[in-house]
Amino acid sequence: MRKTRNLLISGISIALLNLPMVAHGEETATASLHQERELSLQPLKDSMKRFVHTSDYKFEYPDAVRGIYVTGNSAGGSRFNNLVDFVDQTELNSMVIDVKEDNGNLTFTPEEGSPYEDMASNMIQNPEKMMETLEEKEIYPIARVVVFKDSVLAKKRPDLSFKKNGQVWVNNKGEAFVNPFQKEVWEYNVEVAKMAAQMGFQEIQFDYVRFPEGFETRDQELDYSLGDYKDSEMDDVQKRVQAVTDFVEYARNELSNYDVDVSVDIFGYAATIEEAPGIGQNFSKISENVDIISSMIYPSHWTSHFGIEKPDTEPYKLVDEYAKMENKVLGALEEPPVSRPWLQDFEAPWLYSGATKQYGKAEVEAQIKALYENEINEFLLWNAGNTYSENVDYTIGLDE
Repeated sequence: MRKTRNLLISGISIALLNLPMVAHGEETATASLHQERELSLQPLKDSMKRFVHTSDYKFEYPDAVRGIYVTGNSAGGSRFNNLVDFVDQTELNSMVIDVKEDNGNLTFTPEEGSPYEDMASNMIQNPEKMMETLEEKEIYPIARVVVFKDSVLAKKRPDLSFKKNGQVWVNNKGEAFVNPFQKEVWEYNVEVAKMAAQMGFQEIQFDYVRFPEGFETRDQELDYSLGDYKDSEMDDVQKRVQAVTDFVEYARNELSNYDVDVSVDIFGYAATIEEAPGIGQNFSKISENVDIISSMIYPSHWTSHFGIEKPDTEPYKLVDEYAKMENKVLGALEEPPVSRPWLQDFEAPWLYSGATKQYGKAEVEAQIKALYENEINEFLLWNAGNTYSENVDYTIGLDE
């Protein structure tokens, strides 16, 4: 983990999105057309304008990251100053800000002529001013990059996605995913991460580093490429695990010259099993390739795995049980990453037929206290609407 950074980096944009595209739902006509569509990275990189980006931003890694999630709309809108004040007036010290959001849009506009221009939503109209504010307030900036859930890229490049009956497949929420077996997709997302590093972000946090949920029940009905994994002798589960793990290793290697830390969000339950068979997440293998691992351990998202009948109503007990288990898993690694779990600061009405368990000061503090008691000193708070509980003691029990 790097404590102080003075960014001096170089980056290369790729012409990925300028490659020949398949129309929505159209199948590849011939093998030669597919070959033309393949990405040859080095020639593309050599042909693009090279530049050196120097940043004067100076951020110091906090004593321990205590952060909140911030959407692109919040970061680029009137709410940003309120969230800055909220962090500044508490023991919080960090923000995880969407750079590539859940639909696949960039939240800022890249340089003119960038192949990512038409993927941008321009939520953050003045990234420089945002970074200057964070620097002034000593708020540590972390860039969230959503990787394989990407409806925007899937629509633009159906050949990089999963298809059913000739159309891009979407889940029951209408969300499309792109294919972790495709290395073009890896490169696409890592280039976004490099842009975030050039903006001054000190850490790249990759989210949705996985196949769609329940993929093991539908993989036979979907049409997709296995890429370089086609001829592997591994079974289907191991191929998925290997692809996801390889992406994380690739991303960290590619970002090694950018003086940023790399983190990955991962399902909490992934730490309780050898590997998640459908989504391709192996907690230990991913942890070996990152600086920080951020398990999403929201009490509302658990079944009775730890013997807790209604985990949402017992946030302390759930987090305490999880932390004990995770410590054992990470303790078995030669070089474990920093553990920085995502905690719940929202309600889960879908769990209740009557009154919903409310989450506020007591519930948030209960989760934090459970982490501290298990010597996990970093955490992030999730609320999709960026409305966080007031008057929380974010260091409760830290010195006990």
